[in-house]
Amino acid sequence: MLKKWLSNILIAIVKFYKNFISPLTPNSCRYSPSCSSYMLESIQKHGPFHGFWMGLKRISRCHPWGGSGYDPVPGKTPDKKT
Repeated sequence: MLKKWLSNILIAIVKFYKNFISPLTPNSCRYSPSCSSYMLESIQKHGPFHGFWMGLKRISRCHPWGGSGYDPVPGKTPDKKT
């Protein structure tokens, strides 16, 4: 229940950014999908903790000396049982 609630809060924040802040700034994301779209998808696929961490790592790579191009959110890996 906490994870769902936290996911909804994070998704609302990212959607607010995409709808109200992002249009005011020039398009500068070096990746496809955009960093905000990546963040949304990673939270939806991987949950609020791991998904948010993945999104932050992606944003930290989005700079002139970082990579560029198509960089989709990886799928969930099945849990390994020992």
